[in-house]
Amino acid sequence: MSVMDAYLGAAGQAVALLDTPEVATAWEQPSALAKMTVGGLAGHLAHQILSVSSALQVCANSALQESPPQEAPIPLLEHYARAAWIDAPLDGEVNAGIRAKSEGIASQGASWLAGLTRTALAEQRTKLAECSGDQAVFMPQTGWALCLDDFLVTRMLELAVHMDDLAVSVGLAVQELPEAAFDPVLVLLARLAARRHGHTALLRALTRVERAPAAINAI
Repeated sequence: MSVMDAYLGAAGQAVALLDTPEVATAWEQPSALAKMTVGGLAGHLAHQILSVSSALQVCANSALQESPPQEAPIPLLEHYARAAWIDAPLDGEVNAGIRAKSEGIASQGASWLAGLTRTALAEQRTKLAECSGDQAVFMPQTGWALCLDDFLVTRMLELAVHMDDLAVSVGLAVQELPEAAFDPVLVLLARLAARRHGHTALLRALTRVERAPAAINAI
């Protein structure tokens, strides 16, 4: 299965979660994430899908030569090495901005947001067929580009993490990702954890409980 198909499967699960009555009922309540309401968390989850629509528009314009060439994509791990939000403090400018944007996305309510993401995903199913996985996707918020496949892996990671956050926040069972989506997320998290803590620490965490490190977080 292609990365594109894997993303569509994960995004479909996210849309279904956003459309649950449990999320709508708890909209104004605190979420499992500090300083974020359930609605704000839902907005952040929805943003992972909506951002793909913007990326696909860039791909379509590039294919039609309607936009100037973008810079060469950087490797996926380099993207995370440069990311300003990793290790940023909860009350820092980066995280405060993320929370504010998420609340803004969610400001028109649960039903509206679920409908918006459902429509976006339906359009993406068509538009992804018009793009190539190696096309460059420039991300204005970062100032650099990824290839489309790598960009979709970053979205699947975000979807996996925040679907868990949202389900826990409203008391729903967490639905497992399809294997095609889980595998690239697992590989990426393992590589990020190994870079942060070292290969030995990761191996011990997975195989030697008596020597496992206290922390093995990837991000």
